[in-house]
Formats: sequence, C-alpha cells, structure tokens
Amino acid sequence: MMNFKSMLARLTLMGSVLAVFGACSVGSGIQKTDSLTGYVDPYIGTGGHGHVFVGANVPYGAVQLGPSNISTGWDWVSGYHISDSTIMGFAHQHLSGTGIGDLGDIIFLPFTGDVRFDRGVAGDPSSGAYSLFRRDTERVEPGYYAVHLDRFDVHAELTSTARVGLHHYSYPEGTAPKILINLDAGIGWEGEKEGQITIENDSVVSGYRYSMGWAKNQKIYFTAKFSQPVAEFRLADSTSVKEGRSITAPRAYAELIFRDSKQPQDIFVKVAISPVSVANAKLNMEKEASGWDFEAARQTADAAWNEQLQKVKIETKDTVARKIFYTALYHTMIAPSLFDDVNGDYMGADFEPHRLETGNNYTTFSLWDTYRAAHPLMSIIHRERVPDMVNTMLRIYKEQGKLPVWHLVGNETDCMVGNPGIIVVADAYLKGIDGFDKDLAYEAMKQSAMKDDRGLRWYKEYGYVPFDKEKVESVAKGLEFAIADWSLAQVAKLRGEEEDYRYFLNRSQAFRHYFDKDLQFLRGVDSEGNFRAGPFDPFHSAHLANDYTEGNAWQYTWLVPHNVNGFIDLFGGDEQFLTKLDSLFVVEGDLGEEASPDISGLIGQYAHGNEPSHHVIYMYPYAGQPWKAAERVRQTLATLYTDKADGLSGNEDVGQMSAWYVMSAMGFYQVAPAGGPFVFGSPLFDKAVLDLGEGRNFTVIAHDNSETNKYIQKVTLDGKAYDKSYIAYEDIVRGGKLEFYMGPVPSATFGVAKDVRPVSAQ
Repeated sequence: MMNFKSMLARLTLMGSVLAVFGACSVGSGIQKTDSLTGYVDPYIGTGGHGHVFVGANVPYGAVQLGPSNISTGWDWVSGYHISDSTIMGFAHQHLSGTGIGDLGDIIFLPFTGDVRFDRGVAGDPSSGAYSLFRRDTERVEPGYYAVHLDRFDVHAELTSTARVGLHHYSYPEGTAPKILINLDAGIGWEGEKEGQITIENDSVVSGYRYSMGWAKNQKIYFTAKFSQPVAEFRLADSTSVKEGRSITAPRAYAELIFRDSKQPQDIFVKVAISPVSVANAKLNMEKEASGWDFEAARQTADAAWNEQLQKVKIETKDTVARKIFYTALYHTMIAPSLFDDVNGDYMGADFEPHRLETGNNYTTFSLWDTYRAAHPLMSIIHRERVPDMVNTMLRIYKEQGKLPVWHLVGNETDCMVGNPGIIVVADAYLKGIDGFDKDLAYEAMKQSAMKDDRGLRWYKEYGYVPFDKEKVESVAKGLEFAIADWSLAQVAKLRGEEEDYRYFLNRSQAFRHYFDKDLQFLRGVDSEGNFRAGPFDPFHSAHLANDYTEGNAWQYTWLVPHNVNGFIDLFGGDEQFLTKLDSLFVVEGDLGEEASPDISGLIGQYAHGNEPSHHVIYMYPYAGQPWKAAERVRQTLATLYTDKADGLSGNEDVGQMSAWYVMSAMGFYQVAPAGGPFVFGSPLFDKAVLDLGEGRNFTVIAHDNSETNKYIQKVTLDGKAYDKSYIAYEDIVRGGKLEFYMGPVPSATFGVAKDVRPVSAQ
C-alpha cells in the first residue's frame, strides 16, 4: 500500500497538488505572492459559531463543493466544523454562515474496501461510509480543497466552475478504486426525501435528489462523468441491493467499482448540477467543463477569486488585519449563488421552469442579514451585479406574489422578520442603478408592503404590531416593517408619488409607539396602547418567546436606522440620547437561560454577533460625537474579528458579518437602510483603492494612521476640505480620493456642528 508521504511525492511530480501555486496551505502560514487569494484563510469562522463553508467554489457560483462531516446540529449547518475529524463525502451545495441547515446535496465519497451505506456514528467506522482525516493533510484556499482520507488511504482534491464540481481522487496500489454516490445524506432537519440514480453507461451516472427541509420543495439534478470506465456497480436503498441500472428510493446509494491495478490510480470526476433537469446539467458540463484538465480548472477558479478580491486593494503593515480583511471579502462573495443553467433555464418560486432572456438568476437571499451591509457593499464594488440581483427578486415577486424574505433554491422560507426584500430593491432604486424595470420594482415593493402575512395585518391596522395580536417578536416585526416602509417612502418621493410617500413615511414611524419615555426602551405594546404589564427586564431574552427576535430590549431599542434624528428627539435631545447610548456598551445583565445563542459578541449589551446591532456604533455621529464611533469601531475590529478558527463573534450570516468588517475597515458604513449616505467611523488601513468598474476607482487614504491615531481630525475629498462626517453614495461611485487625517485624541471640531452631521431623510 502506498502511504500518504509517497503519494504526496508522486502528486508533486505530477504537478497536481504542489506545483502551480506553491501549494498554499492557508492554515500553515505559507502564502502565494502573486495573488490576493494567498491572504484568504477559509478556516476563519469554522470554529465557534461561525458556520462558514469550507471547500471549492467560484464567486457567486451555484456549486459549493466541499466536505461534509457526519456530525449534525447547530454548529454543522454548513456541513463542516473545525472540531470534527470525520468526512462522509464531498457534497456539491453548502450554505455559509446560516443559523439553519440545509443543502449538502449529491455526496461523492472515494473509498476502498467495503462500507456500510449509512451516515454512521463517530468512533465506529463500520457503522457507515465515512473516514477520519488529519488537519495537516488539508489544503484549503479559494477555489480549491484537498484532504487525505485516512481510512481508505485516498487523497482527494476538489475545484469547481460555477455549475460543475471537479474531483481528483488518488488511490493506493493494489486495491480496486470505488466511489460512493450518496443521495441519502443532507444537512439540516429533513423530512421527506427521494433520490434517483441512473447508470447511463460505463462513464456517466445521472439523477436527482428531492428533499423537504428548510427549503420545503427542493430538487437538484446532476450528471457525473468519470475519467475511467466503471467496471461494476451496485445500487442500494441502504437496506438491500437493487437490480437494474436505476434506483429511486428515499435513501438511494450507488457504489461504483473501477478496475483494480497494481499501480496507484488517479480517477477524475466531473459533476454538473442543475435546478431544472439532467439534460440541463449535461449542458452545464459541456459549456463549463468539457475537458479533463483539473489543474487548469483550479487555476481558473483561483483567477476568478483573485479578480474579485482585486476589487479592493489595501495597504497596511498589519498582516493579520490584511488576512482578516481579504477573508472577509471572500466570505461576502460566496452567496447569493447562481440558480440558473447555461441556457438561461431556472426553477421559479412557483416551482415551474422558466427561461431568462438576459442576465442570471440567483438564490440564497439571507436578506434580514445582508440588507444592512452586504448589499450596500455590493452596490459599490459589484454595481454591475446588482441588476441581476434585483431582477431575480422581481421574478420571485411575480412568481410568489411578494418580494423574497429569505429565499433558498426557489423556496420562500419566510425566515426572520420584516420586509427586507423591499429594502434591497429600494436601495438599488435610490442609488440610480439601472438594468431593471423601475415601475415593476415599485409595484413589487408596494404589493409586498400591503400583504397581511407575518404580522403585517396588525401593523397596517394599528400602526405597530401589538403583542396580544402577534404573540412573539412583535417589537422586532414592527421595527423591521417600519425600516422597509421608510425605504419604500423614499422611492415614492423620488417618483413624485406624494400620497404613497406620506402613507409609508407615516407607517415608518412605528417605533414611536414602542418607546417608553420613562424607561427609555422600545417595549411591547398591546392593541389598546398599553405597555406589557409586569416586571420589565431589559436584559432578559427568550428565543421565539418574547417581543424581540434573537435579542433583548437593550439591543432592539436602537433599531431605528432610518430615522436616527427623530429617534434622538424621543430621548429629549443629543445629551440624553448619548447618555443612553454610552450605557449600552458598559451595562451587563443576565440574558436568561432561554436566550438565543445568536446574542453574541457582547460589548456591554451591544451584540455584534447579531445583525440588528450592526448600525448602532454609527449612530454617534448623528449626535455630534463621531470620535466615540471611532473608538467602538476600532474596538470591534480588533476584538470581535480575529484570524483564528473562531474569529467571528457570531454566524457569518451569508456575508453580512464579514461585510461589516470590510466596510468599517475602509472607514464608513451605511446606516440608513436604503440610498446612503455612508457614515464615517475610523479607517483601519493606510490606503484602500476600490475598483468601481468602468475604469473608475475610489481611493481612501488615512494619513498618520495607527492603533492610537484612530480619531479623524479632518477630511479632504479630491483635495478639497470636506467637513461632513459622512459621504454620499454618488460621491463614492463617481470615483475620486477621500483622505482622512488621523490623530491620537478626538477632534474638538470635526463632525460636531449640526450642519455637518448625517441627517435622516424624511
């Protein structure tokens, strides 16, 4: 039997593992020098509760090809956790950073010997089809994954195109190579499921997998090609082997056996997926991976990532911050993910196939999270992608009757609260982005805002969501609806729709109903206008059992990003508001045993690990104290993001947690939910150059910047004095140069006067 060391030497000579890019082992500290991908460490977020995807993909690709551990539970919703040393195979779709599990579809496991067709249990290899592995054999980088499966003495490499996963398996000498296709196992809490596998010939296997999980009606089709002919096969439903060349069963497996050889063998596999049909999967393979050059595909994936990471070029002496930054930027481009085939076919939200005329269709819209920073970031550095995102949402509106809430592989999960789809569409509209039907967009926003589902009925009737009508999360629902309504009101104002503008602007004031002026918290209110009776504990939280979503009163009191000035007025002015805001970062109390684990990354009661807090630090400039934002931004960047496996303070949440870092490290953040402006905090890097496309750049320079020199003293824009503590979106995307002059103590003048502070649009 060839051991791993000799196998690695052979692979080195072949140029399969170590040649082209210096065998970047991101976790080992070895870095490529010719590509920004060398600064990405995909292990960041694999520990703690980061829930990030690990494997091979390309930016925004349909395929996320990577290992799936046999473990299940909250920390395995992406299929992988740094604490685990098991692999049951390589699945072609994974989520990244969610709080609920799904996907993990179409698993391929290279193996030797015999295995039981089951997931198995840790510590008993005979119980299932899985292998242990050693972390030091893993190689992880953007677009590439490799690992040695110790149980089978098989080395596996993975790379991908947008719709095709490519596998390279190296088997030891003297054994018959085998591959298990597992349509039984997925990720998450699945109900009904069905797998279908057909052996078309000795080199092609096709089929589909249906599952009912978080996405209630999910079907993915696939076709696989093998570089060597299949000599024998067995089809099984986990209990018995089935006759014939095809199987359809709730737990479908196929064991493919290749010819034995006295020499080590290499088998390449290409697996194309489609949301529509096997025929389309074959088209995807023909278009994207017609040949067998694995190394060329790996280089192409690396180049695709490098091209996108070049969207922001930073200069800094802080090598750790550089790694965190480019890993964060990488994480923002895993999703939304493609959800169409090369011929334009996609599966609609009505579960019928449709064909695009132009552009691409997407899925994995974690909008309650991503409307806050990930989509605003996209509107700057990926402005050309925004029309496809919006057009996808408009198609979803036409197919299901409302804009998406949390959309996954054609399914509306209705996960989380509010109308975040309205916010993302409004943001694109207000920023003057073209490429979508503005009238249809306005119609979609209005119709979505006028539904009766998820608490909207009561919100429309009372102007807020009463807790005696909507039993849980009433405050969170009302506040999120109000944010969406404000966004829609701004679009109505832009269009000259005065009646709509006044109506939705009035609805956006819902936060006023919840404000208890005596206690200075946003609290649950019943349909009679009375605050919830009984003892009030602003620290206590009960997951899915109180007035807030994954939070408490301390955290949700600040969820008014659309009208910060009006919110300040409720407190009686800047001084009272600032006193309360200061206290947020120092008070401590017991959240209670029923609190959501999402309440994490605490500074006092500020919870950076969950998205409703992400704008709060940037409220300070609205009250004339931007230096306090600088202090808290730097504290958060330095303490709640690290280069370790547990380097995220909460779920990655499909790019939002990382987008906050990217935006804040560049020196600004969009507080208002749609349209801008971007409020200054404290730039982390000496220089950042943003590629805006079409030959335009926006350069951010921080003079005399350091860990101690974190306070903005003055600012210039294109060489001219600039006294505002924020910048408009149009000034960024126009291109130019923003220069911060930093110092060790707060400026007594910058951002203080009322006429230079950010102002909430009304």
